[in-house]
Order: sequence, then structure tokens, then C-alpha cells
Amino acid sequence: MTATIDAPRSPYAQTKRGVNWEKWGWIYMRASGIMLVVLIFGHLFVNLMTGTGISQIDFGFVAGKLADPFWQIWDTLMLWLALIHGANGMRTLVNDYVSRPGTRRLLHGALAASTVVLLVLGTLVIYTFDPCPAGADPSLVASFCEGL
Repeated sequence: MTATIDAPRSPYAQTKRGVNWEKWGWIYMRASGIMLVVLIFGHLFVNLMTGTGISQIDFGFVAGKLADPFWQIWDTLMLWLALIHGANGMRTLVNDYVSRPGTRRLLHGALAASTVVLLVLGTLVIYTFDPCPAGADPSLVASFCEGL
């Protein structure tokens, strides 16, 4: 008795002319994974190991980090790489396990829409965060904002 393995169900596994998006997705996953390891461990080291450790993390600490252009770029890279990395992984799962084309298109659309919304909102938070908004009630803002 011999066992046979069925071909993958994904219609995207077929060879086509033009850009090989599956290959570039595979390469992106490897490159972004390496970059994310560096970014995430750097983030954890600065937040948990330097200074007074975890006890230093409060609103003022986060506000100070988000005021520094270096950390804005660092956090933006982490956000974009992680979200696109995760969305690409979910896209691969959808391709592997969803056999109906209509359902696959719907899931890919939902995945793309949610990724775009999260990227836009996350990027806006990183670059527009203001811990001391002008005209705010002094009782509602951080203690270091008093005097504005």
C-alpha cells in the first residue's frame, strides 16, 4: 500500500509569468523577522533593563520617548514591520486553508483593510502624541504639564 500526498490546495502555488509575489512574501518574512528581533529586543532592553527598570515606565516615560525622533522612527519601524509581517502570515494561512475563492477574497480584503487601519492609527499616535494639549483642564493632564 502506498501513500500519496495531495498537492497544496492554494491556487497561488502555480507558476505564473510576472512578479512572483509568493517568493517576495517569503523573503519579506525572513528579512522582517530578523529586523523585528533586533527592534523588539532593543525596545525591551531600553524599557526594562536601563534606568530603574520596569518601575520607570509610566506616562511620563512613554511621553518622553515619543517626543524623541529616534524613538519615533524605532517605534514606527516596529509597528510597520510587525503588522505587515503578521498580515502576510495570515494571508498565507488563508491561502492554505480556505478553498472557496469568494471566501478567500473576502478574508484577504478584511485582512488588508484591518492592516491599513491599524497602520494609519498607530502611525498617527506615534507622530501626533501630545502629552500636554493646549487649553486642557489642568486636573486631567500629567503632573509635568502644570504651568502651561
